Amino acid sequence: MNDVYQESLEMHKKYQGKLAIVSKVPLNTKEDLSLAYTPGVAEICRVIAKDKEQTKLLTLKGNTVAVITDGSAILGLGNLGPEAALPVMEGKCILFKEFAGVDAWPICLDTQDEEEIIKTVKYLAPVFGGINIEDISAPRCFKIEERLKAELNIPVMHDDQHGTATVVLAGLINALKVRGTNKEEVKIVVSGAGAAGVAITKLLLTYGFKDIIVCDRQGAIYEEREDLTPVKKELSLITNRLKMIGGLAEVIKGADIFIGVSSAGILNSEMVKIMNTKPIIFALANPTPEIMPEEAKNAGAFVIATGRSDYPNQINNVLVFPGVFRGALDNGVKQITDLMLIRAAESLAGMISGPNTELILPSPLNREAAKIVAAAIY
Repeated sequence: MNDVYQESLEMHKKYQGKLAIVSKVPLNTKEDLSLAYTPGVAEICRVIAKDKEQTKLLTLKGNTVAVITDGSAILGLGNLGPEAALPVMEGKCILFKEFAGVDAWPICLDTQDEEEIIKTVKYLAPVFGGINIEDISAPRCFKIEERLKAELNIPVMHDDQHGTATVVLAGLINALKVRGTNKEEVKIVVSGAGAAGVAITKLLLTYGFKDIIVCDRQGAIYEEREDLTPVKKELSLITNRLKMIGGLAEVIKGADIFIGVSSAGILNSEMVKIMNTKPIIFALANPTPEIMPEEAKNAGAFVIATGRSDYPNQINNVLVFPGVFRGALDNGVKQITDLMLIRAAESLAGMISGPNTELILPSPLNREAAKIVAAAIY
């Protein structure tokens, strides 16, 4: 892994980042200049002034997404600030371009004040056809996304929530096919009640899963717990129907599925052994998962997925977010809904004609995935 870090550093030095602006039109003659800039561009301004919807047809707005962060929750590294977030946002932008042909631009804000972020994004919105929120810590990310969705007329999505939830659902659909189990029959334990854990839980419930327990650092979330934040209080009302208490080691007993979006090493082989037969383990903490796949397999895990590219069944958001925004831009979608994300998950799962324990999702490098997902966003 150290070699990867060093090689990545050298690559970024060599290219001075990963992103550049390229002109779509020629600028070789005076005529070219008069069409692209003055005097010709004045007519474009007049047309847009009469009808703002023309901005999507006559400028980059119709194919451009802002990737916006405050640097407060960068990957698994934490709150490192806007400058340190820029390499990740650049990376996100080139994934948009490579996989879905979407022009995305990184915007790293030097504030972590909710109202300032909301206000700034609203000021920037006229330029963009969509807003992708990235690496903003919970619980602030929930309010920021909710407000922006309500106050803007372009699609807004917090990928750490909904991209993750969608690809997890797609993986579970196929994992349950391989296991031969219906969604209504399984008990799920979700470890982590941050952005990803909350969104995963809500989308799985919307899809029809019935029995989910969410654990945070203090253990199972249940309605009578006195230390719950408003977000966790809301979760307590829709999960843990038997009101189980205790830590992960207690509530994991008899579970069919473990979904980890928390921290390295918190699930051990003894916990896997007390799960139901043929347990499904999605250990998604990066770079080190909640349990290493070898240990999970030796303990009897049936289907194992991680966020890593060096093991089978990688759960990677790149399977989702480029296609979601491609579809939203192409189809004039102003609000990305759970129904759209469920259609996207089912479409992703459907790309695997014969799922097995080591093949429940397409490769993150599969260029068809964005097209399949885009077709579900309408």
